[in-house]
Amino acid sequence: MRKVVAAALGLYLLFYLLPLAVLGEAELRGRAQPQPLGAEVLPGDRPERTAGLDGAQTVRVRTEDGTVEELAMDDYLWGVVAAEMPASFEQEALNAQAVAARTYTVSRQQHTSAAHPDADVCTDVGCCQAYITRAQAEENWGEKAEEYAAKITAAVEGTDGLVILYEGEPIQAVFFSSAAGDTLAAAEVWGSEVPYLTGVSSPEGDEVPNYHTQVTVTAEQFRQTVLEAYPEADLSGEPEEWLGEVTLNSAGGVARMAVGGVEIPGTELRTLFSLRSTSFTLTAEGEQLTFSVTGYGHGVGMSQYGANAMAGEGAGYEEILTWYYTGVTVEPCPLW
Repeated sequence: MRKVVAAALGLYLLFYLLPLAVLGEAELRGRAQPQPLGAEVLPGDRPERTAGLDGAQTVRVRTEDGTVEELAMDDYLWGVVAAEMPASFEQEALNAQAVAARTYTVSRQQHTSAAHPDADVCTDVGCCQAYITRAQAEENWGEKAEEYAAKITAAVEGTDGLVILYEGEPIQAVFFSSAAGDTLAAAEVWGSEVPYLTGVSSPEGDEVPNYHTQVTVTAEQFRQTVLEAYPEADLSGEPEEWLGEVTLNSAGGVARMAVGGVEIPGTELRTLFSLRSTSFTLTAEGEQLTFSVTGYGHGVGMSQYGANAMAGEGAGYEEILTWYYTGVTVEPCPLW
């Protein structure tokens, strides 16, 4: 009973402290050792499933125009996977995305958001998960529509009813685009420790589009942006004098940085200057300041490009999920 209460409390804190940014990495603490990539999973090792579990469930979805639609779970998940992950990815990565999306949806159904109390989820990626209709997805895919649609369908149907569990409860299965070598623990980003959201290594790299990016602003733009949020900062003198000590997070990104004598969280600098991640360096030269950024996303949970890299090396979706979410199991949803 204590474990159930603890898990419920962890999920409650998580929902009010985790703004999903899909929206997003040498941490060894709490990490389980990985299985060898491509390790064989015997049929008896996979959980038994009952066909059609998704089709028997419904999801209330709030769309961009504010209306609420009730969709079958499998139809909703098809639109989420199609919107959240490139259909060109490896099939096992798409399968992992389908399970993560299903788990995230079930978890949301248990904890209605104040942002949309009339719906389980919404299509705003800053709040929930992205979603696209089948018609729009196939239009976007063009001549690849038939091939890609079949892969998305296989991902949803091939993982029918499966969710990610921690101590018997569906987890908050957050995910993001690409990591700069390692993922981050939830506490490093949102301040609340979650046992299954720890930092692990992630294998993606320069094959990721826009893996390395730069954001350059003028000294005046930088000054105005920082002072609006931190008026106590001293941004007099030359720009290079504004930048002080940097405290790194477990993945080597910016946890905090002194700017004008004020410590600013890396997550806040990311927001203020629309950076793709907190894995950045900041340099000043003359009247310009440049952020050099690696990766994309908040860095917590499953890295989508990392999942694709693992799948390319032979990992199955269960191996991918149990790597990125510490101490979990992949099983049929116990709530259905």
